[in-house]
This record gives sequence, structure tokens and C-alpha cells, in this order.
Amino acid sequence: MENSVQNFTAVFEQAEEGGYVCWIEEIPEAMSQGENLNEAKSNLLDALKLLMETNREQAENNISGRNVIKEIIPISAI
Repeated sequence: MENSVQNFTAVFEQAEEGGYVCWIEEIPEAMSQGENLNEAKSNLLDALKLLMETNREQAENNISGRNVIKEIIPISAI
């Protein structure tokens, strides 16, 4: 299987108190902030990774002991 990359849209908005607030347009639960754009981007990637790890753990707990089929599927750009 070929490695594929899914791109997401990061939105950065200047905060009134300084710095930036940010979120992933396609996954609004992934949000963060930073004092500058580079810090905001880094923090947003960390937030996205943590959100995905947490969702994966919750899903694993929900299917524990059930007869399920799991498969990794590539997602093409929509």
C-alpha cells in the first residue's frame, strides 16, 4: 500500500490579548494557541495528535471484547 498524506486546513486568528488562537477547520475539536505563529502551529499539531490518541483509546475501550474487524484505510482528499 502506498503512503498517503491527508492535508488539513489550520486556521490562525490573532487574539486580542496577543498571540494566536488556532484550530483545524475539518476537526474543530483540535484547537490551541501560541504566542507566535510557529508556536501556535507546533501546539496545534500536538493538540491534533493528542485528540487522535484519545479518540483511538476511547474507541479501543468501546470495542473491547467485541467481534470486530479493524482495517487501516487511506483517505483521499475530498
